Amino acid sequence: MNDQIAIPCVVMRGGTSRGPFFLASDLPADPRLRDAILLSVMGGGHDLGIDGIGGGNAVINKVAIIGPGSVAGADVDYLFAQVRVREGIVDTSPNCGNMVAAVGPFAIEAGLVAAASDRTHVRIHNVNTGKLIDAMVATPGGRVTYEGEARIDGVPGTAAPVELSFPDAAGARTGRLLPTGRPIDCIEGIDVTCIDAAMPVMLVRAADLGWSGREAPSDFTDSSFRTRLEGLRIEAGRRMGFPNAAAMVIPKPVLIAPASEATLNVRYFMPHECHSALAVTGAVAIATACVTPGTIVAEMVGPLVPPVPITLAHPSGQLVVRLEPGPVARVQRTARRIFEGHVFARRSHIPHSVLAA
Repeated sequence: MNDQIAIPCVVMRGGTSRGPFFLASDLPADPRLRDAILLSVMGGGHDLGIDGIGGGNAVINKVAIIGPGSVAGADVDYLFAQVRVREGIVDTSPNCGNMVAAVGPFAIEAGLVAAASDRTHVRIHNVNTGKLIDAMVATPGGRVTYEGEARIDGVPGTAAPVELSFPDAAGARTGRLLPTGRPIDCIEGIDVTCIDAAMPVMLVRAADLGWSGREAPSDFTDSSFRTRLEGLRIEAGRRMGFPNAAAMVIPKPVLIAPASEATLNVRYFMPHECHSALAVTGAVAIATACVTPGTIVAEMVGPLVPPVPITLAHPSGQLVVRLEPGPVARVQRTARRIFEGHVFARRSHIPHSVLAA
């Protein structure tokens, strides 16, 4: 057709995130070549991803790569990539729980999982963390449906529910719920909780950094605050076992504050921009911290014992995590298939050193 590289692609919304979904078989196995193609597709090297299908916000610069399950009990593999278009970096260190909401529907429609007559259970192996995630997808009559009555804050309208379960989420990247061995660490005079449950995060009281925890994302523009938060994050990452955290998007920093109509007010950073809503994996980590004795969150909310709902107020509304014994964290999301076809990568964007390797 032309001199570009055409790749089959489906653009999907998962929860409050959006991005292209690829079959693993349609992308190179070599991570360097794969990442070069993803950067070209998403528009790497420009703040707005103007030469690709990415955008000016981290929640729409996400990629999901899906293939047959490679571990026992898994229906599919799901590799998540956060594309940092400004810096031209593809980061596969974290998982994304919002995007995982679309993995089940995509896998069924791609023929990787056979649909049941009412609801279809899809067991997902997250390659980034090695953890298994269960998704329950609405498939009346053996066909994926996206229309329904479920509503999630941060997405207009309603859609069919996708029920997600995160069993045994502790130690997703570090192998330990409390990677530093302590429920509270002091960094530069600030108390933080470093916890790893579905996502490694650094929790800090909003008030300790001069905030209420009820701000809009656009309020966090002060460069001195961002520099300070990044310094705390990098040191927290070092203590959690990530010596190069400055080049990674984990751990994610989270401001927490008391709430009158929820369990907590939270402001979640990705890690430099404040999320317009809340990451599902981050929500699981925050909720888990609520029931982990000694954390700054547990001290703030008081004693809670599963089974218990944890309601987290974010800039777009609320997200509820249901913690159950096991431990299991359950979250309801929605998803939508938006576009399918081919996306194009520019051959000139693939470094000669990568092609020659």
